[in-house]
This record gives sequence, C-alpha cells and structure tokens, in this order.
Amino acid sequence: MNKSLNGIKAIFLDLDGTIYLGGNLIDGAIEFLNQCEENGVQRFFLSNNSSKSVTEYVAKLHGFGIPAEAKDVLLSTHDLLSWLGKEGVTETFLVGTEGMRSMLEEVGVSTRSSKPQYVVLGYDTQIDYDKLTTASIHLHNGVPLVASHPDMVCPSPDGGLPDVGAYLALFKATTGVEPTHICGKPNAGMILHKIEELGLQPSECAMVGDRLYTDMEMAARAGVVGVLVLSGEATMDDLEAASQTPDVVVKSVVDLFD
Repeated sequence: MNKSLNGIKAIFLDLDGTIYLGGNLIDGAIEFLNQCEENGVQRFFLSNNSSKSVTEYVAKLHGFGIPAEAKDVLLSTHDLLSWLGKEGVTETFLVGTEGMRSMLEEVGVSTRSSKPQYVVLGYDTQIDYDKLTTASIHLHNGVPLVASHPDMVCPSPDGGLPDVGAYLALFKATTGVEPTHICGKPNAGMILHKIEELGLQPSECAMVGDRLYTDMEMAARAGVVGVLVLSGEATMDDLEAASQTPDVVVKSVVDLFD
C-alpha cells in the first residue's frame, strides 16, 4: 500500500467517481482492491446513491469483476432506514426508484401512503411528474420532508447529472419546504457503526472518495483518514477553495498502491 495508508486496517470506498465512472471502471481500481486483499485491509463500498438496492449494487460490482457481498455495501438508504426507525415512521410517500422502494418495504415501511408521516426523497432516476406533483401536494399540506443524501450531482463521463440536492432545490422553489433531516454522507454514523462493529479505532480506517462536501467532510467528522481522489466530481480548483484539506490527495486510486 502507499506509505500514506500505512497502519490502515479498513478502507471505506466511495463508488461513483472513485471505483467507477458511469459504466467504466476507474483505471487501477481492480489492482488497488487486489492489493487491499493482499495486505489484509478490509474494504467496504459506500455510496450516497440511493437509486439502487444493495442487491443491485452487488450485481453491478460483480459485473465489473469485483467480488462483493451484501455486507460489504453501505448505502445512504441504510442511514435513512435507521433514522426512520428511530423516529417511528412507517407511513411515507417515496420519491425514489423501485430498488429503493424494495429496501423500505422489506422492513415494513409503506412507500405509497395517502396519509404519509414523511415525504421521503431519494436519488430517483425513474422520476416523473406524477411523483413530483403528489409529493408537492403533501408538502403543501404540512407533511415534512426527509432526504437520503445531500449530493447535488451524480458524476458521469458526460458531466454532473441532477441528484437529490437538485431535487431538494426544486421542492424548495415549489413549496418553500426544507428537509427536516438529510441522511447519508457526511453523517459520521454512516461508517462509525461499522468501525465499532469491526473493533477498530477511527485512526485505523480511511475514507476514499471524490467529493469534498460529503466524503471528506464525513472523514473529518468521523476522525478517519480522508483520501480525496480527483477522478470524479472534485477538481483542484475546488480543493484550493476548500476551507479544510484532506489528509491525502491523489489523481485516482491507482496512486494508492505501490
């Protein structure tokens, strides 16, 4: 491993913009993952992208030739489910994909309620005007809003695509409603529960990602080593304008192995 990661026992890896970009693997991603395994470093795949279920993510990773199990994947949807459970929420109206719907309904959360306790907003790549209309009416009627994550854009080879943050701006413009809570990165709880489960200290773990305001912010909040890759959203200009500098900055994961 790169000397900057000496002593690291577990790595949390962002997916979009870090391991792959759109339908293409980032150069060196497989080699880096192989070296993690050779060095006994546990690796977990972490994503704010709530458009897919864990099963879909595992299948996507397998499609890239990356061995992964459900336990290796941590999503903003998991953080959302935890929050809904703590709040006692079982009735929602979901603006999200069928994959996200399946994860909520598997644990007993209704997603098409006519009297929802919350409007739940995820990264909906299947969004349509009916969903936007129904959600807006609920918000106008005083139903609060919770979002799976704050990302403004989803990185792609063709540029940033509208993500949850963009949808939040739409609902704010339409209804004046701000979310009661936003789950996912940069909430430190996304990884701290796993670090505790592993019996490790935060200083023995690293977060590798391409966003300053989610990946690196979460690393700072959790007390883990923050590794920024410039293969996705963040640019050198963003880095120079940032108030906080990541512990390590590399072009891509290819620079993280010897």
